[in-house]
This record gives sequence, C-alpha cells and structure tokens, in this order.
Amino acid sequence: MSGPIADARNGIRHVFLHDMVLPASIGVYPHEHTAPQRIRVNVDLGVDDETARAGVAVGADELGRVVSYEKVADSVRAIVAAGHTRLVETMAERIAAACLTDVRVRLVRVRVEKLDIFADAVSAGVEIERVRVIS
Repeated sequence: MSGPIADARNGIRHVFLHDMVLPASIGVYPHEHTAPQRIRVNVDLGVDDETARAGVAVGADELGRVVSYEKVADSVRAIVAAGHTRLVETMAERIAAACLTDVRVRLVRVRVEKLDIFADAVSAGVEIERVRVIS
C-alpha cells in the first residue's frame, strides 16, 4: 500500500486487513468461469479516531467505538463468495463500497490480486482508493 494513513493531527486511525487469500470465481475468459482461482485482498481504512482528536492517550476499551476488522473480513468473504465477478476492478469497488457504509470510514484502499495468472509473476491486479465525500 502506498503512503501513510494514520494521522493524529487529523484524527485518523489506520485499520487494516492484509494478505487475505480466498478462492474466487473471477475473470473474463471462459476457463476462468469453470474453477475458482486464488486472489489476495488487502484493505486499508482511514477511520475517524475520536481519541486522537480529543488528545486522549487511551480511550475506552469498547468494541463498539472502533471499526471492526472482523466485520471488514466478513464483508470481503461475502462479496467474494457472492458469485462470479468478471473484473478485479469490480470486486475492489464492491469491497470499497461495503467499507464506506460505516460513516466513521473516511478513506479506503483496496487491492485485489490474482495469484496464479502468470508463471513469471507473483500476482496481477488492481489497487483503488476511495474517499468519503462529506457534504
């Protein structure tokens, strides 16, 4: 992932899910419709950090006040399992949109990589970044 996300001055916490490897039905070619292939998903979130904004070193130790990476992982699994997706770009957009449903998420970076596409490359894929538009 490129560039830092956590930023105390702007009250942003970095929540992430890295190197999640899942079987996916993905691709435009006929042979990609017949069997799942391995993908790797990375998700990085810039999340409102009320503790940093308040200048407090330690906040309340409560799950409800944070964005749960378990929920992010569950969302990724559900999106990947939902059926065939033609493009890694589409899958990345769906994951980003799911993350942005939490109003505390200001920014999301998603990388989706196909792992077994080329014999001479570790992976091929896409990375996107989406920002919550504040009106």
